[in-house]
Order: sequence, then structure tokens, then C-alpha cells
Amino acid sequence: MALPFLLKAKTRLKTPILPLASSTIFSSFYCISSRCRRDAAMNLCLPSQPPPVAKKVPSTVSAHGRTLQDPYHWMRNTADPSFVEYVNQENAYAEAFMADTQHLQRTLFEEMRSRIPTKISTPPERWGPWLYYEYIPEGKAYPILCRKLDTKINGWMKTFLSSITGKFGREQHLLDWNEIAEQNGYVHVGSCRVSPDHNFLAYTLDTTGHEEFILQIKDLRNGSIVPRSHVDGVISLAWAQDSSTLFYTISDDNQRPYRVLCTKMGSDEIHNYPIFTESDSSYCVDITSTKDGKFITVNSNSRTSSEVYVIDATSPFHGMQRVRKRVSGVQYFLEHHSGMFYILTNAPLSENKIWSGGNYYLATCQVEHIQSSNWQNILPGEDVSFQDIDILHGHLVLFLNKKDIPMLCSINLPIKASVKDQFQLEDLDPWFFPLPSDLCSIVPGSNHDFMNPVYRVVLSSPVIPDMIVDYDMSKQTFSVLVQEEVGSTSSDHGSSSLAYKTCEYLDTQNNDVKNEENIELQGWKHFSDTYCCKREEVISYDGVRILLTILYSQKAWHGHESPGLLQGYGAYGEVLDKSWCSDRLSLLDRGWVLAFADVRGGSGSDASWHKSGNRLNKKNSVFDFLSCSNYLIDEGYVHKDRLTAIGVSAGGLLVGAAINMRPDLFRAAILMVPFLDICNTLLDPTLPLTVLDYEEFGNPQLKSHFEAILSYSPYDNIHCGGCYPAVLVTASFHDSRVGVWEAAKWVARLRARTCSSCSRSVILKTNMTGGHFGEGGSYNHCKETAYIYAFLMKTSGQLNEKQTRWRCGKHS
Repeated sequence: MALPFLLKAKTRLKTPILPLASSTIFSSFYCISSRCRRDAAMNLCLPSQPPPVAKKVPSTVSAHGRTLQDPYHWMRNTADPSFVEYVNQENAYAEAFMADTQHLQRTLFEEMRSRIPTKISTPPERWGPWLYYEYIPEGKAYPILCRKLDTKINGWMKTFLSSITGKFGREQHLLDWNEIAEQNGYVHVGSCRVSPDHNFLAYTLDTTGHEEFILQIKDLRNGSIVPRSHVDGVISLAWAQDSSTLFYTISDDNQRPYRVLCTKMGSDEIHNYPIFTESDSSYCVDITSTKDGKFITVNSNSRTSSEVYVIDATSPFHGMQRVRKRVSGVQYFLEHHSGMFYILTNAPLSENKIWSGGNYYLATCQVEHIQSSNWQNILPGEDVSFQDIDILHGHLVLFLNKKDIPMLCSINLPIKASVKDQFQLEDLDPWFFPLPSDLCSIVPGSNHDFMNPVYRVVLSSPVIPDMIVDYDMSKQTFSVLVQEEVGSTSSDHGSSSLAYKTCEYLDTQNNDVKNEENIELQGWKHFSDTYCCKREEVISYDGVRILLTILYSQKAWHGHESPGLLQGYGAYGEVLDKSWCSDRLSLLDRGWVLAFADVRGGSGSDASWHKSGNRLNKKNSVFDFLSCSNYLIDEGYVHKDRLTAIGVSAGGLLVGAAINMRPDLFRAAILMVPFLDICNTLLDPTLPLTVLDYEEFGNPQLKSHFEAILSYSPYDNIHCGGCYPAVLVTASFHDSRVGVWEAAKWVARLRARTCSSCSRSVILKTNMTGGHFGEGGSYNHCKETAYIYAFLMKTSGQLNEKQTRWRCGKHS
């Protein structure tokens, strides 16, 4: 399990965490007998009371000669008592609908909880004289950030540090998420930065779930909060080298980080100095420091363009330099090493060349020439796609993608190149990190210690539990420090006893055989003998190949008779998360097929994959998802009447559009904090994220964009009188990313327009206190997932049949 400290502008991205519905009375049920083929096939037990009916208030919106009727526009006013009453009615209906799954929910929850290790911890990571680590105490839901002095330190350093910290080697608790949650009922730590001298911890804290973060600075020498350090609306943080100057960004009323300020500590008064303000509402500002701590970078980014300013971290009040003027569609990111900036960019290689949104490449520039337009292109992104870079004292780390296979390699620094040199990657003698052959996810660790030749990552896949691996780039060896343990479970469907197997590594570039002994000793473990994980290529409507990852139990899968769950996202160029999740075992062991569709609009082997699924091309994402759905059925992985789908946030837009186009294809769907009312939302620039999202989904003020958005908008394309699948829609009342009214409006319109029998299987569950991220905590996450899985099993006919009949009043 990844922990937050030792692991950008906001997106409609994160998975919410919602609480379990409370119990209800089973006697309010009856079994429906209907001519609707969906309900007749599912024979669902439905509440005796009908679902809520939302009031209609005439309202229209006009654009480009079109007038759209929106009778549920009134829901935008979340302070309206009528809206609160309606949402509460929907919650009550959802509770009644799920009442016959209470036993199943408890069973699922206990299975998931039993798989969580009693103590989750990260291996200590050395940073200067300290060892930093995190752990979740037994019985707790949140981590504690800790440190202790490295016991290997000797001499005067040991004496000095002992004198200022007390007992040498004693564990210090720097930040306890559990204490904050107990005091406030909710905790979300955003940014968390230790000062270069290790004396202060600056962090941003949300205790409401509304993503309204406050800055706090803790003096680690005495454990006290620095007086008057409280600042509202803070997003990102960066320390200067003097450890008393802190840079931070604050957000505007639309939660857009737009201004950089600086605070200077060390006196009775805390002074805040303005550094930079971004006036363009389509750009967000982020503040960070280069890995060596020599420079602070002020990064002003839109979805597709960037502009960077650098500040000398040793003289933080001596002004800043702009690297390059922003150009539409051009992005660049900086790191520093020994007087050279290393730049990852997609900028045109020539001023005379028309930019076409090409792949990223690696360039360099001397610090004194940073404002020069002539960067030196040293590594072109031709055979591989550059995803990211990182720098340590002696090594450059490259995150690469080649034919949808992630790779990592290191190159010795400095790179000695003349002005005209351009290299191929193999010219620089890279060491490719050995990786598991079926790897899907690589997440870098914090790697705070610039002087350390060891690079830490978290590796994971659908069949490989999370493992923390250290790669020694000097010795070209690696060590698996820890791998997540998965406990066996016993449930009504039988016991689940898992046996690890040591798996092969992926030798991406035929590394020297001198590492074979190390690879053998440090082999990672996986569950491929128990669970099958396949990567298939699906041909979409226009001949483009879509990567589909398919996961199922070798023992429980029943071929074409099996139920299936397809997940997609397809937005912002983001990677679809396919890392290990032990909760999935509760579906896999019951015969479910889980599939992940890497549709256009998400992350791919190069930048064109994102562009081919956004703005005017957004419907490609939907068609890709439908092609993957058909593939699962046509190839015999899933029964034709038992396919379900799930989408989170912007992924809810994808799934919502897909079930509008092919409602007959899906048995059920899960839409979690979904972005469903895209046309109305993007027509209102006063809403958070709207202007920022023009580059992702298009600007409806432009006629061509408006027509494209309207053609797939889930809220605007619900069929009249048609049959729809069962749908669980989740929302959070205080969600600042996706308004709670989007889910409520969609459910209300679907109930009003579609088959009255089918719409009784559509439920809306709203968290009345949380925001986009829900409640938080590992146990709450288990409860939420158990609720979702129970809905899927009920609507797919997997509830215990005898138990269901008894609870419906048909005891046999």
C-alpha cells in the first residue's frame, strides 16, 4: 500500500471514498414482475416505495442557435431546501434498494479487511542524517510520518544531533493523520515538505473534505506549530536553502492556484511577500524545487502549455527569470545538475518548424544561458516515448514507454556533449532497471537524498502486490525491500488461499549477465498461477488498436458464462490505474472478469494518444470503450447479459456516454462522482475547473466544440422510453471538482425519460459531508468497495437466491 509522504492543477480524477449505508427494514421489499426484459431477466427485489420524483422547473440555455431544455437546472442551488430534501430521499431509496445486500456487504467488508496487513510500513529512507518512514498502526486507518537518526552516524555529528534532539536513535512522530482525523472527523494532507535543515515540516491540511487546504508549519525540534503560520487556500510548497524561507501557492475563488507568495520565518512576525500572479484563468501555478535544491521553479501550466520561472534558492529575494515565453501546445519541465538544466519538452526543434504536438525529447542548457532560445537536443524521443525524468547527484533517471511497455533506465552524469552532439539512448550506456515481465505500474518514491545513488520505486501490477524496490545505479543491482502481504480469506464462496510464485524479470535491453545472480536472489513474487492477466489488442471502429488488460481467476472463471466489470477513464492523458488491489479478489474469486480499457484520451505510448481522444476527438474514447465491451463478449470472456462498467469522475463521463449509445450492452454500471452534465458545466465559466477544461474537452462558446460536446453529453443524450441498465451513481455534497447536482440531474432526467421499470434499478447515493475524495481511511474504503461490489452482485444475479426470496417475503 502506497503511503502519502514517501510517494499537479486539479483534475476530475480521484476516486471518492463513501460511507456504508445504514441498515433498513427488509419487509419493505417485494419482487417485481414486469414485462421489461431487464427486470424480468434480473428478477430484482425492489423497494415497495417508488423512487423519488424530482420537481421540474422550466429553464433553458441557448447557444449557437440551439435552445436546450433543462428542467433540473434548479439543482445547481445546493442551498435550496428542496434539493437537500430530494438528495435525502434518494439516499433513503438507495438504502432500501440495497437492504437485501446487508449480509453480503458485511461478508465482503470482512474479506477485504482481513487482507489488510496488521501493520503497514515503508522501509526507512535515508535523507541526510535522518531515516524517514511511515507506518499505519494496527487498528488505525491512517499513517504516521516518522523519523529517527541514522545509528551509523559517528563522531561529532552524532554528538551534535543528539544534543539538539534528545536520545540518539529515538523515533520521532512528525505528523499523525489519525490524531487529526479524531479531532476533526476528516483528514486530507495535500503537500508535505521537510526543510533542508530538517528542522521544520510544512504541510497543507484539509479537515472538511471541501479541498480547502490550510498551511501549517511545525517546528520539529520541539513539536510545536509555528505561530501565525496559518494561511488559507494553500496548494503547493517549496523551501529555499536557508530553511526559513518558504514559497507557496494560493488558490482563487474557483480553487485555481494562481499566486505565489513567500514567507520568512525567524522573527516574531511572519511576513508574506507576493512573488508571482497568474492572470490567465486557463493556467494554474505550481511551485517546486529542483532535486539538488539549488533552484525554485515557478511553473504556470495549462492542460497543454507551460511557462517556467526560476529562482536562485540561495538568494530567494533576488528576483526570478523566465525560461521561455509560453507557446500554445508547448510544455517543458526543468531539473538541474552541476550548472546545467535538463529539460523535458515537446517544443519545436526549429523556430521555422510548425509545431504539431510532437513527442517529448531531452534537451540541455547551461544555467547562464537559460533564456536562450537554443536548447541543445541531446536525446530525441524517436524509438521510445519520454514520460518523465528525475535526477540524483551521479545519475539521470528516465521514465520511458516503448510500445505500451513502461521502462526505467539510468544514465551517468554529467553527460559530456559538445554543442552539436545529439545522441541515441544506447550511446549513453544506459542501465535499464530489471522489471517484472507483467508490470503495469511504476511509481517513484520520494528519493529526497540527492547524493544517494540508490533510486527507490514502487512496482505493481494486477497480479503483483505492491513492492518497494531499491535500484543501486552505481553497482547496477537492485533489492526488493518489502512486498505487500496478502492474507488468506474464508467466505461463503469458499476459502481463498494464495500462494506466491517468484516471477521472471523483463530484460528490456539485454543488460549485462553480471546481474543475473542478483536478479535470482531478489526475485519478486506474483499470483499468476492463481489469477490470469492478459494484454489484448482490440480493434476500434476506425482500425486503431486499443490495449485491453483482462484479469480473471484461473479456478473460478467460467468462460462465456462469467460476469465482467470493465473500467475506463480516457482523459487528461492520465494513466488508467491497473496496480495491485487486494479488494478485487472478492470479485475474482466469485468468477468475475475484470478488464481495463486504455482508451484514447488517456495515457499511451506517445502524446498523440491523448490528443486523439480529447476535444473534438472525444467520442473516440467512447467508441474505444464500446469496442472493448464487445470484445469481452465476442471472445467469450464474459456472458453477453452480464457485462458491467465502472467510471470515476471524468471516467463517469466515458461510461455515461457509452451506456447512452448502447444501453443494451451493459447489465449494470457504476458512476462515481461522475462528470455527466458536461455541456451545461462548460457553458458556465464561473464554476471551478471549467476554463481549465476547455483544453481537454473543448470550449462550447465555439460552435464546432459545442456541437461535439452536445453529441455525447451524458445528461443531454438520455433516450426517451428506452430500457437502461441498473446504475449506482455516487456523489459528494461538497465536491468542488464535480458538482453534486450533476449526478442528481442525470438520475432525475433518466427516471423521467426512460422505462419506468428499469429506472427503479437506478440509485443515487450521496455523501452529505464529504468532498470529491469522500471520507478517507482504509476501513472506509473497504466499506465503500463492499457496497459497490454488493450492488454489482445483486444486479448480476449473484445474491444468494434462497436468502433473497426470504427477504422479499417469498420464503419457500
